[in-house]
Amino acid sequence: MPSEITFDRRVRVPENVMMRELDGESVILNLDSGYYFGLDEVGTRMWALLRDSESIQAAYEALLADYEVEPDSLQRDLVELVSKLVDNGLMRVDG
Repeated sequence: MPSEITFDRRVRVPENVMMRELDGESVILNLDSGYYFGLDEVGTRMWALLRDSESIQAAYEALLADYEVEPDSLQRDLVELVSKLVDNGLMRVDG
């Protein structure tokens, strides 16, 4: 796990980022750069929990309760998603 993404941290969505959901899938757009990112239904759920939770850990625990998934696999997927979103200016990690 990259050192800047630890599960005790909270993520935030920058003001220049908007998300639109349609039929469970979503598109996230950075209004400044024009970069956009599409998410399927599970990715959209991850985004919503990350955005609304007090920490990445809280989002992780909610996802474990929602889906039948191996904890290590979910942890890797969550870190990968947060990393991609942060790298493209669609999310930031506080702290």
